[in-house]
Amino acid sequence: MKAQKTLLAIALGLAASQTFADAISDGKFYADVTARFESADQDNGASKTANALIADTAFGYESKDFSGFKFLAEYEVVNAMIDNYAPETAGFDTVADPEVREWNRAQISYANDGYTAVLGRQRIILDNARFVGNVGWRANEQTFDAATVGYTIGDVAVKYSYIDQVNSILPKFDADVTDHLLNISYSGIKAGKLTAYAYLLKDDDTDAKNDTFGASFGGKTAVNDLSVIYSAEVATQSTDDFDALYYALEGGVVVDGITIALGNETLGSDSGDYGFQTPLATKHAFNGWADMFLATPKDGLSDTYLKVAGMAAGVKLVGVYHDFKADEGSNDYGSEIDLLAVKKLNDKVTVGAKYATYSAEDTYVDTDKFWLWAQAKF
Repeated sequence: MKAQKTLLAIALGLAASQTFADAISDGKFYADVTARFESADQDNGASKTANALIADTAFGYESKDFSGFKFLAEYEVVNAMIDNYAPETAGFDTVADPEVREWNRAQISYANDGYTAVLGRQRIILDNARFVGNVGWRANEQTFDAATVGYTIGDVAVKYSYIDQVNSILPKFDADVTDHLLNISYSGIKAGKLTAYAYLLKDDDTDAKNDTFGASFGGKTAVNDLSVIYSAEVATQSTDDFDALYYALEGGVVVDGITIALGNETLGSDSGDYGFQTPLATKHAFNGWADMFLATPKDGLSDTYLKVAGMAAGVKLVGVYHDFKADEGSNDYGSEIDLLAVKKLNDKVTVGAKYATYSAEDTYVDTDKFWLWAQAKF
């Protein structure tokens, strides 16, 4: 009997080993290739108009599922074919796509019965990426050396991440951190989803802390032949020396596939000495595509915007108008118009064009940016 048990254990071990080997050998290779031209012209008199043509190639391998486990490794190469831009060439305006060669992701993941876990260098995107995102617009995306666990039961989803290092879109700004991210959502309300979060951030080099607590609610409701969309969010932020408030409101309608929305996002100020910051966010998606407010001014920022989006002849079209003002004081930060057109040619290839024109008032400088790109996924 003992020998039979030993043989059975060996057989089970070999079967498990073969299954694991199959999971590795039967996985898939993939590639994501983007060629993008970007022009950036800041009317500052100190630098020349930037023109950048970059090739961004991310290629990786993901294993098949093995008892809920998967392995993924992804390497990224960003080459500058035209490098008339800072930081690659001094004297030009900035395009935040430096040449890079790095492991973008390397992770082990698990998913089973509502439980999820990811360990290693990974992509983390929470909600609309306003507070935590991958900055996916830039060639070298932001990733995190982290451990993430999650659990979903019914309409409740809980996710927690511990971050040890932030891998910035600009490698020189990679940071050793001790960050704790907790995000809890409830989708059992017919009118929308309710989310609460706590993001506790600490820079290991400076011991500077940034703690943010907030909640959001958003959804849509059908009214006759149109859909009414709405969202609201509020958050508080505390550092070692300052406190600031964040709130965002948006309302709109969807009629015949056309979305029209009016909103305001305010990153508050503490007496004009500190503006609410979102250091882990996908900032390019907010406050205008010209990226004038990647760091919130000390007076804070109030962004009132009107957005129109729809499809025409298979082309996604978006137009946004922003009016920027200080949260504290009377500073007028100007306005911006953003335009986007994206066409999916087939299941693998997408092309697009984007334009942002920022008009300054009391501070900053007039800025124009233009992008043209093609992306292929295999």
